[in-house]
Amino acid sequence: MRITVDIDKDILSELMRITGDRNKSPAVARAVTEYVRRQQAREFGRMIREGVFDYPAPAAGADAGNPVPPLYPD
Repeated sequence: MRITVDIDKDILSELMRITGDRNKSPAVARAVTEYVRRQQAREFGRMIREGVFDYPAPAAGADAGNPVPPLYPD
């Protein structure tokens, strides 16, 4: 998608230096993609800390060991 954005020329030059891109569009696209990826990782970390992915405790009498069998059983 094509958009128009005002970015300070010094910031844009620094961005191009950091990314190694010689053209503005790829540098900005890379920066935006990286920003979104980091925000998603931050949100995922928050969800883990809040216990969103906690699994229920095993039922009484059930094996509480590792639910994943070993690749090479003894």
